[in-house]
Parts: sequence; C-alpha cells; structure tokens
Amino acid sequence: MAQALYGPEGFFLAGDAGPAGHFRTSVHASPLFGAAVLRLIRRIDDALGHPDPFDVVDVGAGRGELLTTLRSLLGAEPDQPGAGPGGSRTTPARPTQRRVHSLRKRVRWVGVELAGRPAGLASAIGWRREVPDGVLGLLLATEWLDNVPLDLAELDDAGRVRRVVVDTASGVESLAGLVDAAEAFWLARWWPGLHAAGDRAEIGWTRDLAWADAVSSVQRGCALAVDYGHLRTERPRWGTLTGFRGGRQIQPVPDGSCDITAHVAIDSAAAGAGSAYEIRSQRDALRALGVDGRRPPLGLASTDPAAYLRALGAAGAAAELIDPAGLGGHWWLLHSIGVSVSLA
Repeated sequence: MAQALYGPEGFFLAGDAGPAGHFRTSVHASPLFGAAVLRLIRRIDDALGHPDPFDVVDVGAGRGELLTTLRSLLGAEPDQPGAGPGGSRTTPARPTQRRVHSLRKRVRWVGVELAGRPAGLASAIGWRREVPDGVLGLLLATEWLDNVPLDLAELDDAGRVRRVVVDTASGVESLAGLVDAAEAFWLARWWPGLHAAGDRAEIGWTRDLAWADAVSSVQRGCALAVDYGHLRTERPRWGTLTGFRGGRQIQPVPDGSCDITAHVAIDSAAAGAGSAYEIRSQRDALRALGVDGRRPPLGLASTDPAAYLRALGAAGAAAELIDPAGLGGHWWLLHSIGVSVSLA
C-alpha cells in the first residue's frame, strides 16, 4: 500500500491531476466547505489573541486546492481592524492599544505533501514534504488519514488472527502468518469484533501514530482531521479497503494505478494524540459553522430571480456536504492545544 501510493511511480506522486482527477472530496465539492473552515480559523484566531503569523498547515494538501480556496475567501473579505489583546473586534482600538492587522495579512499558508509543488500555485503558499514544528494556529488534514498505509487482518477457520497479503500485480489476496503482539493488542482494544471466520480488521495503529505526530507539531491552536471513519462500537465486519480511479470505485490493486483507501478508526486516532478532543459528524460540524442546506424562500424568485438561483445553487451544494449518506457522514476530529475551541 505504501509503495503503491507513495513510491516513485505511486498513485499520489505520478501525474498532474492529483486526487481531484480520481475522486470527489468535500474540498472539491464546494467552496462552502472552505468557508466553514475559515469560520473555524477565526474562532481559533480569537482564542489565540490574534498572533502574527497565524499558521494554516494543510497535511495531505493534494494540489493545494483547500489552501487556495481559503486564501481566496479570506482575500475577498474586508479588513477587520479589531482591538489589541483583550479588546473587541466590534469596538475601535484605543490609541494606546496595538492595532491588530487583518487575518489575511497574518496568515502563513503551508501545504504538506510528498508530491512536488503544483504548477501555478500562489507563491504565498509554502510547500514542503514534512509537517513543520511549532505550528501556531490550525493544522488540518482532510481525507489524509484514510490513505496512511495499514495492514489487514482476518480471522481464519481455526480462530486465529492472521495477516492478509496481496499480489501487487493482480490484487489476489491470501492469508499469511499471525499478527504480532502489538497488533493483537491494538485489535483487542480498538477492533474487538472478530468473531467468525472471514471477519476482517484494518489495523489502525499506523494512522494513530501519524496523527499523534502531526498533532504534536501544534504549539498552540487546533488540529483538525476530516475523514471517512467509524467508531469502536460500529466497526465494519469485513473492513472498508477499496480503490478509486477516474471517479469509479474499483478493486484495490496495489500497482500504483489507483487510490487505495480504508476508513479511519477515528476514536483510536483521537485517543492516541494525547490532547483534548471533540468528535462530530461532518453534518453536525458544518451546521454549527453555518452550512445548513436550507432552500431560499420561494418569494425571492419573483423579487430577485438571479439571487434566488444563486441561493438555490448554494443550498444544493450545502445539501451535498451535509448529506449523512455521503460527505455529511465524514467525521470531524478537533484537538485543542493550549486553547479552548469548540465546533459547537
């Protein structure tokens, strides 16, 4: 899985289209997603006292789509002068107070991705292969953890938990040796539902470690993961491993030709990061951040038809983002480090 996704000819490193050419995420679906993240950024900025710079670090940045959207949305907003530390944004700053520059002038944008810097990406957006240390602001990862490589396990006819191995050319699977002690410990704690022959588990400790490492880079602020996932009480009996290519779900053959993904054990990742956290469905999180999907009043169609059509289009995009059977079923995992910030 690691070689197929991140090797020299891996799926995420080869080609110019990037993930957007093969599957649709919330980032690609609508700028309403970016607008909601921007509202969260403002909450974090307020909680931190408006630092300069304010870091926005996107891990698994693809081709920089989310950072580009956020930067565009922020650039379209008027300056908000605000007051110095302890002051209010709605009252003029006193002459003796330090004037707070607008957020757009303080944000330091950083994309983290193994693929090279995308052509045409704004020069204001930094690009690197590793998560920077000392993040002051927001570290976010949208549909990154589901592509962190992991191993599969399956219960055999004798009740033993064995590794699943795969032929890299054909995708044909077979059972190999027993899982090791560390893997067995993780499974006992986080995936206890192996009962009948053929039951499968996706051993998520690699995701836990990757997320804990990313969260540890935040000095103060928040870390947000948005991803497909499940909780301990609802693990899927036969796992979730699958492939995507060209917008279609396919057999996950690890030859570099397709995306290989598995849902995230979101509660395990949360517990392993070692900081206060909040878990919500994307539907609930986006609603709390102002995305509700309500249709505009029909009367607007007669008084301002153009505005009605714009509002109707936005409502449709919002409905896709909060649909519990689709993107709205994603999980939002928010960690607060040195501040108190909530999605509520």
